[in-house]
Amino acid sequence: MWCQLGPVSQTNQQSSNRKRKKRQRAAMGIVEEAHNVRVLGSGQQVLVLAHGFGTDQSVWKHLVPHLVDDYRVIMYDNMGAGTTNPEYFDFERYSTLEGYAYDLLAILEELRVGSCIFVGHSVSGMIGAIAAITRPDLFTKLVMIAASPRYLNDVDYYGGFEQEELEQLFEAIRSNYKAWCSGFAPLAVGGDMDSVAVQEFSRTVFNMRPDIALSVAQTIFQSDLRQMLGLITVPCHILQSVKDLAVPVVVSEYLHQNLGGQSIVEVMSSDGHLPQLSSPEIVNPVLLRHIRYDIAV
Repeated sequence: MWCQLGPVSQTNQQSSNRKRKKRQRAAMGIVEEAHNVRVLGSGQQVLVLAHGFGTDQSVWKHLVPHLVDDYRVIMYDNMGAGTTNPEYFDFERYSTLEGYAYDLLAILEELRVGSCIFVGHSVSGMIGAIAAITRPDLFTKLVMIAASPRYLNDVDYYGGFEQEELEQLFEAIRSNYKAWCSGFAPLAVGGDMDSVAVQEFSRTVFNMRPDIALSVAQTIFQSDLRQMLGLITVPCHILQSVKDLAVPVVVSEYLHQNLGGQSIVEVMSSDGHLPQLSSPEIVNPVLLRHIRYDIAV
């Protein structure tokens, strides 16, 4: 909360207050600059768009024009994205998803957001969930696209990957990042290498510094947030492609069954892990409906 203080009589106290406010503004500016925060639109309600691994805020380019007339849209880049300064990437801070959640909360505080609709793609779905556990008052709903609490298979849980497969993925990133990007992009997006969406994802994932990309991939694919799902009380709208290399459809149902608050699942006819980029004609109407309408009780 921000408040305005009445006049003070001592000159030195006024000077101290001015200096303190100047320091606050400087510190807040650093957060905004570091994450390339952009605010668009003229609506009263705040809507936050958060991207997943290997992309940046440009992944929302097909959706944003449908939002700016009705919402105040906030977009930002997760630290480690190719559009951010790699010198700001703290390997220890971002070894868990909590580091990204703290960034999100800092951005909302900087922009003085009292409440928002949060739309998170892939890992950002879980980042938003962690933030909503800490500050549920800031989130009216979470809209998750292709989110997963765990990618590794386990007893009575199918995440889509065995440990050996993940080790091979990490080794491919480590040994020849450019070659890995070229092979991974069409698999993740769905489609051939000539499609615009595949080329776009190839560009953004290749823009990441290889050592940072490896660290981020390890943090995401080795995460296990199943135990915290029951703590999420903010309403969740779970959207999922019918075919997704990274997140099987059964994961969306697992989220639905284990979240602590109201939730709803919609499986879309889209193909791939980045449907808002590759199939906007399918995804945009679905996304807009879940953004605009709440879960019926």
